[in-house]
Order: sequence, then C-alpha cells, then structure tokens
Amino acid sequence: MSLQERLTASVVRLFSEGEQPLSRTHLYPDDPGLFGPGSVSWKVMGDVSSFVGGVRALLLQALHPEVAAGVADHSQYEKDPLGRLNRTSLFVTTANYGSMPEVEAAVRIVREAHKPVSGTSERGIRYSANQPQLGAWVHNTLTDSFLEAYQTFCQGLTAQEADQFVQEQAKIGELLGVAELPLTASDLRNWVTEHPSLGDSEALRSAWDFLRKPPLQAGQLLGYKVVRAAAVATLPTELAQLAGTSSRRGALVGGQCIVSSLRWAMKHSPAWKAALDRCGASYDATKFRSFEEPSPTEDH
Repeated sequence: MSLQERLTASVVRLFSEGEQPLSRTHLYPDDPGLFGPGSVSWKVMGDVSSFVGGVRALLLQALHPEVAAGVADHSQYEKDPLGRLNRTSLFVTTANYGSMPEVEAAVRIVREAHKPVSGTSERGIRYSANQPQLGAWVHNTLTDSFLEAYQTFCQGLTAQEADQFVQEQAKIGELLGVAELPLTASDLRNWVTEHPSLGDSEALRSAWDFLRKPPLQAGQLLGYKVVRAAAVATLPTELAQLAGTSSRRGALVGGQCIVSSLRWAMKHSPAWKAALDRCGASYDATKFRSFEEPSPTEDH
C-alpha cells in the first residue's frame, strides 16, 4: 500500500463505524438537496480543512454550560468517541450532500434523539437539547468553524462567498428549529464571540481534557494533536481565554502542513462526488476519492 493509501486509510478508519452516508443517494436522481452543485457549501464541506473545523466546533460548543452539560449527562463520547464522531459526521454529510428525502430523514433522527436530552446544568439552569437557543449555539459554532478552517487552510472565499456559505448553512438550522441564525459571516462571528451565556464549568473542563488526548491509535493521535492545535489557534482570543488556553507557536504552520498532506492523500470528499453524480453534474474525477477505499488492514 502506498503512503497516500496508508494515510487515507488511517483517517477513513475513524469514520468506518456505523452507517455510511449517502449509500442510497443514487436512488434520487436530479435531486440537488438543500444546496446543489453550484453551492459554496459543497466546496467548503468537501475539503479536508473540515477536520480542523469539526474539532474547533467541539471546543467552542463546550463553552456553553448548558450545551456542555447536555453532552456530559447524555452523551457516551468518553466510552464511544468514534460512535459519536460517526453519528455527527453522518448527519453533517447527509444534510449538506443528501437528496431532500435523505436530508429530511436525517433531521427527523436528530430531533428524535434530542427529545430525552434534558436536565440541569452546573449553574442551576434547566436545559433541553430541543431548545432553539441551545441549538443555535451548536449550529452557529459549527458553521463559523467550518468557514474559519476553510478560510485559514484553503484558498480563501470572497466576502460574498463567505456570506453565501452562512446563508446556505442557515437552511440546515431552520430545519432543526434553530433560533437566531445570522446571515453574514461578520454577523455570525460577532454572534459567537459576544454570546452572553458562555462560562466556565466542570463539563467544559472535562470535554477539553478529553479532546486533548482522545483514545486514538498512536499515529492517528499524533496527527490529531496537530489538527487540534491548529483548531485552537483559530479560536477568537476572548473565547480561548475563557477556556484558559492559548495558541501554541507554529500551530497554524503545522495545521497548514497537515491539511495540505491530507488534501494530497484524500482529495475531495466522496460525498461531494456522490452528490455530483446524483445531479448528473460534470467534474474532474481525478480530484475526488470514492467511498470504496483500500482496506485499512492491508499491509501492502
């Protein structure tokens, strides 16, 4: 197995548990889903910089005590981190690239899963995962993080394209019943950095401790630590300070190196390719990988 295949297989292995996304998307020909081939979302989400964006979003989401409490009280992320990773990845991938029937089914699953998630946070505030304001923090930090990672580690979007990405992602938020959906990149960043409900909590510290060293294989953990350091380096200063952290010297350079390496090895997302195929759109096949990858157990 070549170096390129080994690197790809190592990352793909993280997402190999559970249901694979878009396995039946070909059954909905000519359905553009929420966005379609000309969207900014397909371009942004199809790039490997989304790995940095995903870690950044998890770090940010823990800064809201009620969101962090919901994860700590009801999630199995410490016992089953890859399972949770795969469920989150499945929803994000389907919402962005799926046909409308697939998108609607994914939204129903999330809404149903959120129904029993309720309780009281460390500061004595009642929470429910279906509260629109909590959904807003989760959704908006995800959008802001994917956008920031793409702008930092890929060829940057224009201001108009960045706003278009935020507006496209707001459609997902609307389907989830989210309140407070900024519609420009600058308004989104201000909403995140100036949010009044953030604060320290034991759930925050537990989540950040876990994200410092999740249970990964040695090679995967080494790469993950570079990704995490890059994610921390892209956080707004005031929010990094709230979490008691700061950027490491060279973290952005390390992030650029690993994102470039992953982009070389993994090319563009197979979900993007599957969606383009469903829509009958033309593309350069050499720039995409397929869902079918070499077995990670192959040694040569």
